[in-house]
Amino acid sequence: MSWLEGRLPTRGRKSGQDHTVRPSLQRFLDAITDAPAATLRTYAGQSPLDRELTDLIGELVTRNDTFRRRWSAHNVRFHRTGTKRIHHPDLGDLEFVYEGMDLPGTPDWTLYVLNTEPGSPTEERMRLLGSLAATPVSSDQQKRHR
Repeated sequence: MSWLEGRLPTRGRKSGQDHTVRPSLQRFLDAITDAPAATLRTYAGQSPLDRELTDLIGELVTRNDTFRRRWSAHNVRFHRTGTKRIHHPDLGDLEFVYEGMDLPGTPDWTLYVLNTEPGSPTEERMRLLGSLAATPVSSDQQKRHR
């Protein structure tokens, strides 16, 4: 179960923060960009009567100065395209471009497609990962990983 499970309405689940703002999350909250607040503002505009979402936003605004400053900027954002950076423990830093697409049969769902830029270091590292995944594993190796 994710740390957000059961704390957010369906539409806010991908971009919100833990509304209890535990000290262990403070560093994370301080490091976030403007996108989560702008995305939550978008969801709030689409669902102004969603009590759970408005309660979450109210608590974040009252408990976190960083979020309050970002919320008061009144930015609205659909998180549809961009760059996602991931640190893989074996491959190092990876950078993907992504695009989000709405699924007509499920209006609250968005499908995100990630890809690498042709010829980029990330593309090379992903090819390496694919070749490692395709390499047969011996029974001795399987026993060691159990």
